[in-house]
Amino acid sequence: MTVESALKPFRVLAYIVGVMLLLLVGGMVLKYVFDIPGPGTIISPIHGFFYIVYLIAALNLGLKARWTWPYTLGVLLAGTVPLLSFMMERKVTQRVQEQITAAPAEA
Repeated sequence: MTVESALKPFRVLAYIVGVMLLLLVGGMVLKYVFDIPGPGTIISPIHGFFYIVYLIAALNLGLKARWTWPYTLGVLLAGTVPLLSFMMERKVTQRVQEQITAAPAEA
């Protein structure tokens, strides 16, 4: 699997995790402010599942792109902060695309 093929699953999962995290925050507000626990109990395990898949995709991309461990850790943790996964997806995509375009020049 190449860097290009590892980028697409990462991008898709970054958006899914970002949306699910926003829904989870909404569910937590409903639970703790309005005492409506239902939505949070449904959204929480779904977000957890997608976050684990996101971790695998991000780690795979990080290994293929040869990121440093601190950068990889930052990308992995981006799925835990609301809106950060969206911003990090843009940054990672730009970085990987620059790496892809620079690769033929180095060869």
